[in-house]
Amino acid sequence: MAEAAVEVGAASAATRGGADRSVFEQLSAVADAVLYEGYLLYPYRRSSAKNRVRWQFGVLFPRDWVEADGPVVPGVSGSADSWYQQTECLVRLRRPGSASVRVRIRYLQLQRKQVQDPGHRPVESLRTDDGTVHLTFDEAVPRETGIEVPLDELLRGGRTVAVGAAAGEDIEPLPKGAGRVVRQRAAVRAETTVTAERLSDDLCRLRVRTTNTAPAPAPRTPRDEALRRALIATHTLIGGEGVEFVSLIDPPTDLEAPARACRNEFTFPVLGGRAEDAGHVLLSAPIILPDHPQVAPESPGDLHDAAEIDEILTLRTMLLTDEEKREARATDPRAAAILDRVDTMPQEVFERLHGAVRSLAPAAPPASAPADRPSWWQEGADDGLSPSTDTVLVDGVRLGGGSRVRLRPRGRGADAQDMFLAGRTAEVAAVFHDVDGSVHLAVTLDDDPAAELHSWYGRFHYFRPDELEPLGPAGSPDEPPAPAPAAAQTRHTTDSETPAAEAE
Repeated sequence: MAEAAVEVGAASAATRGGADRSVFEQLSAVADAVLYEGYLLYPYRRSSAKNRVRWQFGVLFPRDWVEADGPVVPGVSGSADSWYQQTECLVRLRRPGSASVRVRIRYLQLQRKQVQDPGHRPVESLRTDDGTVHLTFDEAVPRETGIEVPLDELLRGGRTVAVGAAAGEDIEPLPKGAGRVVRQRAAVRAETTVTAERLSDDLCRLRVRTTNTAPAPAPRTPRDEALRRALIATHTLIGGEGVEFVSLIDPPTDLEAPARACRNEFTFPVLGGRAEDAGHVLLSAPIILPDHPQVAPESPGDLHDAAEIDEILTLRTMLLTDEEKREARATDPRAAAILDRVDTMPQEVFERLHGAVRSLAPAAPPASAPADRPSWWQEGADDGLSPSTDTVLVDGVRLGGGSRVRLRPRGRGADAQDMFLAGRTAEVAAVFHDVDGSVHLAVTLDDDPAAELHSWYGRFHYFRPDELEPLGPAGSPDEPPAPAPAAAQTRHTTDSETPAAEAE
């Protein structure tokens, strides 16, 4: 998780009880970062081009509208518009007779903010006598619905509950009769169905499927208008009593096959909370995250983009002109709150954003490195390293430049591109040693027609030694056949050019 935090929004669900909150509170900052990812991007102004096409993740429209030009194509994340979202995960039963499951569906409801003059005529902007500017701009309101159901009921057929928010209108008079701000919300209608399938005495597959059931607007209705009936930034939190969730990114060896069989469409489920909490809660998000995502404790608050770094955005926000800040404040109340926090940020808080050392424990030197090699920051630390000729021992075989391997990404710590390449064969180009003492092997794919070009300018895929299976020379009779494609191998995202690292 990138280093950005989000303030908890006020949700409307009546089911937010104390027990439910205690299950999910450890995920609150991460879940809100998902909810408001891309809500409003720097420089936080209405006039900014990138704030004119909004709401890009986890958007569930009425089915007839979104499929006017053909069926949607399921993907592993929610960056494409859809009419439904489906999560499947594995659940170990710790108390089979009394186990229960809690599900929380969270999303944003679009709210149209329209500025009107004293005659109640719509205007794009209006300035009051005190110099405050008010702009017409779309906002969003956080919503959620909770479900708690015994696991036995889910195994017998499941439960379907209504999800949605009513239409509404709020009117805010401006001072001295200067006009008013009208906020309008169209009704959002959906339903969530939760079912379970027993795979063994102590293992079940759980499915949570949320579907937009609102009447569809006309097929050629502009997207901005269709958003009024959509669920935005939809994601799911799953917890329970007497159950334990299994990682689908890095499942235990004996559960790899049922984990691959889970069908996740327009969402990506990961274990939440701390690693030592052992599967107490699961977050199914429309963006790809690692297991146990966390928000950096140094983050002072919401910057509306969990893919950026707080220090960079804070510095850039500080550099906005007074006129740009006035427009940002008029664009959205959350943008105004960001500016207030940046403008009043104490120096000691700002200094913490520059970086943090999570651990000072010395890393063990790689097997191929001399035991007396100095630490990476000391002079001569890289003496004797040669990526093109170094080797590393894997399953009793020395791998180095020219070695052939099959890719076996382990999942944890790897990005989705690594998982997409599972089972492919490749050639090792070089062995690289990181400053933390770990080793990564740079490889080019055997079936990549641009492999030679990639080698020429140093564009590689990187894998840890334990993610590689040594192979003999091309065409060797003892080379094992490639495995059949599996569901888990279809997960993909943008190309990874550098060694994968644990996200914070």
